[in-house]
Amino acid sequence: MRETLVQDIMVPLEEYPCIAETHTLRQAIEEMGKAQIMKGRQASLPRTALVFDESFNELLGMLRRRDIMRGLEPRFLVSGSLEYRQKLFDVGIDPNLSELGYDTIIARIRKRANRLVKEFMMPIRATIDCNDHIMKAMNEMVDQNISLLPVLKEGNIVGVVRSVDVLNEVAVILSP
Repeated sequence: MRETLVQDIMVPLEEYPCIAETHTLRQAIEEMGKAQIMKGRQASLPRTALVFDESFNELLGMLRRRDIMRGLEPRFLVSGSLEYRQKLFDVGIDPNLSELGYDTIIARIRKRANRLVKEFMMPIRATIDCNDHIMKAMNEMVDQNISLLPVLKEGNIVGVVRSVDVLNEVAVILSP
């Protein structure tokens, strides 16, 4: 059995969502929603987008779904404790009050959707070479607590390797 390299399971860069740091959260949601990654007969939506400079020459970071949600969350929800935030949605006295609150929340989310990606992106913590073994990718993902690694070839980004693809390949290795 041949050793599996990162290049064997990576998603090519042209098939993965890439956005500029100057994109808005709204644009990031649109780009991620359009991207559908095919692996065999299975399609999946990406959980992360790569963030580049405005000219798309330099990889600057990653933007996860939860980073977008953090950016959209209205300020009054972020400032309180978790218990306080949960009580805000515990409206049992008058159901009509929840509609008023809902409209206010939606208006604030729409406004916050115009914030820039660069405010919420994560820096790149690790990369991997396309000729590295998938076990190195697995080790980096566990060590850095990340689920996506940019893949380099001769110093240039050529794709990404996702934890789901690494784990699927490990499952193949473990099968009898």
